[in-house]
Amino acid sequence: MTTSNPALTAGTMVHLADSTKRKWAHGDVREIAAGKLGPDADLLPAEGNSWDWRLSIASIERSGEFTPYEGFDRTLTVIVGELLELTIDGTVQAVEGLRPLKFSGNSTVSAALPTGEVLALNLITRTGVLRGNVRIVELSKKREQHLFGGQLGVLLQGKATVLREETEAPFELRDTMIGGEEDSPRISGRGFMAVVSLDLP
Repeated sequence: MTTSNPALTAGTMVHLADSTKRKWAHGDVREIAAGKLGPDADLLPAEGNSWDWRLSIASIERSGEFTPYEGFDRTLTVIVGELLELTIDGTVQAVEGLRPLKFSGNSTVSAALPTGEVLALNLITRTGVLRGNVRIVELSKKREQHLFGGQLGVLLQGKATVLREETEAPFELRDTMIGGEEDSPRISGRGFMAVVSLDLP
């Protein structure tokens, strides 16, 4: 998949609607962003297909085998739908909504849809080059959630606002905010957000 190369500077909002919808074996996929990680935890855009991490949202509408990603780690989070059943190297894993599951891209993986199609947030990171983590946080209007360097926040449910210095902007459903060390974006509202953290090993 060729990357869309959005700007990844701190405080940038990446709108999912601006990403081209593409077909994949199990449904449709929209790439949020892809790139590398700088030494100061800066997110650097990908150059063509040269990337160490990629974040996307995909529909899983049909059962069947996933394409392997050898040399990468994958973290999958169901964001719409009740349940996805993955068989990973022969072991069945029930993936419930908003519960990230990490597994090796080298694994043999097949999907089943016991409760119907789902929508999933997918993080892929190059093994040994980057470590990726997805954490689901419940947002509050009273307690701000900061996004720091090497972090992206994806609004999964609800309504939220982004604050930087004295500015305030709406945070729309399934859009992504890029974090930063200086004047880190602060998120408040009601709902759930995926905090994607990228670190050097």
